Amino acid sequence: MLSMLPGLLLLPFHALLQIFNLMGWGSLIILLGIIKLISPVQSLTHLLNRLLNAALRGFAICGVWLINLFNRVEWDYEIEGNLRQDGWYLVMANHISWLDIILLMHFSCGRIPATKFFIKQELIWMPFIGLGAWALDMPFMRRYNAEFIAKYPHLKGKDLEATRKSCEKFSTIPTTVINFVEGTRFTEQKHRTKASPYTHLLSPKAGGVAFTLASMGNLFDDIIDVTLIYPHNSKHVMMDMLCGRLTKVVLRAKAIPLARQLVGNYQEDDIFRAQFQGWLNQLWQDKDSLIQQLRDDS
Repeated sequence: MLSMLPGLLLLPFHALLQIFNLMGWGSLIILLGIIKLISPVQSLTHLLNRLLNAALRGFAICGVWLINLFNRVEWDYEIEGNLRQDGWYLVMANHISWLDIILLMHFSCGRIPATKFFIKQELIWMPFIGLGAWALDMPFMRRYNAEFIAKYPHLKGKDLEATRKSCEKFSTIPTTVINFVEGTRFTEQKHRTKASPYTHLLSPKAGGVAFTLASMGNLFDDIIDVTLIYPHNSKHVMMDMLCGRLTKVVLRAKAIPLARQLVGNYQEDDIFRAQFQGWLNQLWQDKDSLIQQLRDDS
């Protein structure tokens, strides 16, 4: 097996193949996106959206096939609740590595609709990724901070409204939206710097989740709480994976019904904000305990 070769030999070869996988599927997705942009026929647009989602799944399937080719990985997945491919879901996940993204894309295959991510506006210029996200109708977020709003008060609420408008496209085709609730990847340094009250997680950013639910809450059937860990590769997961040293992936997914109390005006309603933060902090505490249990079992 290729995984038996030294990591320094595997690294450039595996990395190059993963880049080719991104370039190949990314080019196809961008081409389909351009055709969709200039197409005046609604039925063709609907077909192209399905082809785009299929291409995204193709990218994830090929990427994971390459991971298995170069690594001896044990895949430990457990799913609680009924998931279906014709629903609308918000996935709330912890974030450890860039590898999380492709694994969540792959997790959706055959279980739930194709995934969409909220993308920072600046990433539109990243080769293949930015235009690919545009072609897939992933919402590009432009968040205005308090200082900016104080200087330009007429723009208050415009970021939320723009996101809500871009999400209207999801109403016609089943969709899964991914939200990495911590807002960034977990590292020990970030954990110390941010003084996280959790052992294995950074503090959740309640505003981002509330923003997503305010934009699309009327579409979602359920929230899917995803816990993802790499118990034997805790520091440099991507590098370990490219070098053939990824040994185990543990994923736990739980479907949570979307309660009406979770949709509200987070920015201006103090009572709702406090209730929402309490709900999310408890969810994160439970996730932290689960991660500890999973690590103990591994």
